Amino acid sequence: WLVADRGYDADWLREAIEDKGIKVCIPGRSSRKKTVKYDKRRYKRRNRIEIMFGRLKDRRRVATRYDRCPETFFSAIALAATVLFWL
Repeated sequence: WLVADRGYDADWLREAIEDKGIKVCIPGRSSRKKTVKYDKRRYKRRNRIEIMFGRLKDRRRVATRYDRCPETFFSAIALAATVLFWL
């Protein structure tokens, strides 16, 4: 599934993504003449992921990526996500 904001509501983008076999969950803009069906429940849950990334960016080490090694950077993300989950 690809869940995106109304800003990504374009027919050419929808067709390109669906051609690759990915299901699209993008609500239509208010100026659109034909309404587009989308899974409202799935779109509503997208907010949780955005909040998680916002909280991860609050951690300066993750936001500025001090770690050069990918394994160390991933472990810092995992540690920060674990701490945020339990708080």
